[in-house]
Amino acid sequence: MTKADIVDRVFEKVGLTKKESADLVEELFGLIKDTLETGEKIKIAGFGNFEVKEKNDRRGRNPQTGEEITIEARRILTFKASAVLKQAVNSK
Repeated sequence: MTKADIVDRVFEKVGLTKKESADLVEELFGLIKDTLETGEKIKIAGFGNFEVKEKNDRRGRNPQTGEEITIEARRILTFKASAVLKQAVNSK
């Protein structure tokens, strides 16, 4: 499913115009992105949790040369599905 598909579904189910539906979807995704950029968690009941985690520097190895390298610290985005979503996916 693409963002355009989501806009179409919002248009069909909510009754907004296509432009209003697109603006709503853009605003929602922007809000989610901005919230995650600040490091806050997002919890959506019945869907799941989005969280940004910090990973420390670690040693790694270049698979082509075998040379040891340092993998720099970074932030990663994780998603954990709720029990309701897992059950819905597995029931079909």
